[in-house]
Amino acid sequence: MSRGPGSLPWNQLSRRLWKYAWLPAMLLVALGDARVLSRLGLALVGHAAGLNDTEEQRKMRVRARDLLLRAKKLGDTSPLVDAIAAELPADGVISPFSNRKEVDDIMREGERAFARGDFDASLAAYGRALVLDPKQYFAALFTGDVYFKTKRMDKAEEWFQRAVEIDPDIETAHRYLGDALLADGKADQARAEYIEVVIADPYNRLAWEGLKKWAQQKGVQLSHAVVKVPQSVSSEKGNTTITIDPDSLTGNKDTGFVWLAYGGTRALWSGDKFAKEFPGEKTYRHSLREEAEALQAVADTVREAVKPKKRKKLDESLTNLLALSDAGLLEPYVLFARADAGIAQDYADYRKAKREKLRRYLSEYVAPMPRSDAR
Repeated sequence: MSRGPGSLPWNQLSRRLWKYAWLPAMLLVALGDARVLSRLGLALVGHAAGLNDTEEQRKMRVRARDLLLRAKKLGDTSPLVDAIAAELPADGVISPFSNRKEVDDIMREGERAFARGDFDASLAAYGRALVLDPKQYFAALFTGDVYFKTKRMDKAEEWFQRAVEIDPDIETAHRYLGDALLADGKADQARAEYIEVVIADPYNRLAWEGLKKWAQQKGVQLSHAVVKVPQSVSSEKGNTTITIDPDSLTGNKDTGFVWLAYGGTRALWSGDKFAKEFPGEKTYRHSLREEAEALQAVADTVREAVKPKKRKKLDESLTNLLALSDAGLLEPYVLFARADAGIAQDYADYRKAKREKLRRYLSEYVAPMPRSDAR
């Protein structure tokens, strides 16, 4: 189980790799082994946490980041490497655990103890930090991680849950709790927690890894509802372009026309509607409301213009679209399966207001319980 920047156990680095640690980066790249670079980079992150000198820590993180980025260029596609490389700042200066210096100093004391494998000392430090600040998320999280590494799963689960309660919108504690539950043979509970990981941070590749592990264990395939929109809409300098797949109009004379409602609705938004609905934003962007409204317009057109008997012959996309509309899950579908940079800006507000709908979509569509388990 990883802990992110500054917290990977230093003792994970093998002596065989350490001899390469201070070779010039370009020489390491010449070896052509992305796995060596990534393992070394991750281990250096952990080593940095065990150093007392802040400047040496900073240099170590810069070195680690360089190795991880070079590993990615050589083909390492690991979500963990991707996430940690993205989190490490280019200058190696990381944010404090707390704005209170006393709490931050104690947390770093705990991290140094953890890095050298002194788990009792790290637990003591995290405990002191929590006495001073009971809402210290990372103290609760790292306490759970110590118990996880020492195979005390009941205590690990307890402390990860405490971190979740402190801030449910950070994915890490959900992910760690899911891993602990899965390791403890509680696959159904792990699935529920991995769903919370995605809800907390859906646009982070690492957030989906837990559900993938659960699905692999259960022999199921994760998938979104399939809704293929046979149109694309683009807007530039006030001009909207709608590109229509001609086959969508001629392939099925009874239903092909319904997709015209999609482009028409989006054209309204890229015109004046966005400015009216989002007066605080000066520049148009593709929004959750626009995309959901456009898809809803297609569903409404089907209901109004396609006779009930012919609806039984709808293609997969329209069938799924109607089902999502009936279930009230169009917006979660858009946020998880059709989000672009514009739509993603609406995620946090939607999650705050309608978290249960996000949970329902992931549970019913993306990662449903296998039928044998659901009985």
